[in-house]
Amino acid sequence: MHTRFYHHEIFAEHLTGPGHPERPDRMKAIAAALEAETFHLLDRAEAPEGALESIYRCHPENYVRKVAKTIPEEGMGRIDADTIVSPKSFTAALHAVGAATAAVDDVMSDQAQNVFVAARPPGHHAEAVTAMGFCLFNNAAIAARHAQAVHGLERVAIIDWDVHHGNGTQDIFWSDKTVMYASTHQMPLYPGTGAKDETGAGNIVNAPLSEGDGGEAFREAFNHRILPELEVFEPDLVIISAGFDAHWRDPLAGINLTEADFDWATGKLLDIADRFSKGRLVSLLEGGYDLQGLAFSSAAHIKRLMTG
Repeated sequence: MHTRFYHHEIFAEHLTGPGHPERPDRMKAIAAALEAETFHLLDRAEAPEGALESIYRCHPENYVRKVAKTIPEEGMGRIDADTIVSPKSFTAALHAVGAATAAVDDVMSDQAQNVFVAARPPGHHAEAVTAMGFCLFNNAAIAARHAQAVHGLERVAIIDWDVHHGNGTQDIFWSDKTVMYASTHQMPLYPGTGAKDETGAGNIVNAPLSEGDGGEAFREAFNHRILPELEVFEPDLVIISAGFDAHWRDPLAGINLTEADFDWATGKLLDIADRFSKGRLVSLLEGGYDLQGLAFSSAAHIKRLMTG
């Protein structure tokens, strides 16, 4: 399979301060993992800057201006207790959006079969008018809307295996049957959303896991809850919110997944994409805060994207 990988130096310039888990070293960990011989043929591309118009499909213009005003000329700014910004944060967020929309363009134009985007800041906690949880703009939601508005797709599925529930993605698509949002996540845990009975317009599929659960429970949630709903939905495009903080090493949660579990889930979603989406799949980095766990898991994920 032809897999494209988006990155940019600007993602390491989004500074969050000492001790913050969502830190520039995350990009270095992924880059180091991809130095292995397995990835020498990986198609690497620089993330372009995204258009504001693509953001406006999910976030109102006045919200985008509000975020821009929080960016300091020097030092650090704080949107909430967890969400820190610095002088290059807005530019980094624009490139994260640009990589997400370019990835959609790539798979729609057969420039790539699938794409992985290693970008910061992440996006799945960003609600339509609220930045939170390290996130400014919802990259996955923007990618889905771009696929519909620019490429005319009818049904887009977003599958989120980050250990934290993607409240922002759920918020944006709550009443929209054209986008399916499915999530495995630890509960109870930040941000407190993601119960099974949160179903939106029938397009929201939450499969919460409990602290201490491992690969068996994760795979069961996929096999019995998420994959059957995807088969009914028949997506024209598969988007993954690929957080790797459910790895057993991660300090922010207590789900005990291994890189083998992420490899397995990637394979299952590739199968869905092959059956319904002409193989088109876009994967966007979300969480993952233990550097070794992030490196191993993202490498396993990308290797599976490359090999099918």
